[in-house]
Amino acid sequence: MLKDLPLSEHIHQHCNESMERALLAERHPLWARSCPELKDIDFIRLGLLRCISVVDSGRNFLQTNEQIYGQLLPRSTYFKSLKSHRRTSMLEAFEQQSYHLHSETLLSQGIDYLKAFP
Repeated sequence: MLKDLPLSEHIHQHCNESMERALLAERHPLWARSCPELKDIDFIRLGLLRCISVVDSGRNFLQTNEQIYGQLLPRSTYFKSLKSHRRTSMLEAFEQQSYHLHSETLLSQGIDYLKAFP
């Protein structure tokens, strides 16, 4: 585990590695596509930020994101991407690889948090 990195950088690296593994896990993933308006890795990062943000709505999140990070996202692009079947498939592949990365990290530290549960 990289202890010298800030949490945001650690999350960024974890997301990048999970995405790389997800792309390598399938021969020709149908969900792999280039979207210049909102890249998949940015979509994931925004989803994580949305989950941990204290905002009332998606619109409020976009406004707050613009104010804090200076990143202007077209509302229609963001909200359409939330309903995308391709992005759902991408997130499922990403999540599996993210889980494996977390498992590897915990195993390397000798910690089994679920051992007490049958």
